[in-house]
Amino acid sequence: MKILVRNLERSITDAELVELFKPFGTVESAVVVMDAVTGKSKGFGFVEMPNGREAVKAIKGLNTLKVKGAGIRVKSADEKPKA
Repeated sequence: MKILVRNLERSITDAELVELFKPFGTVESAVVVMDAVTGKSKGFGFVEMPNGREAVKAIKGLNTLKVKGAGIRVKSADEKPKA
């Protein structure tokens, strides 16, 4: 399951994102989205977790958690926009 993580503190790295999600289960990948021009974090990223149950636990456990002073927002990235 692909998970969207928003409102990340700009200094958070891919490795720190992995460590944040690891207690909930297997993390396939974690990427902080970077601005192509400035090379700085855009403040959001994606985490891929192969086990759906673990992913749901991570979403529930981490949504609104304060990380480096910023309350992160965590939700499934697979949600389709409502028409």
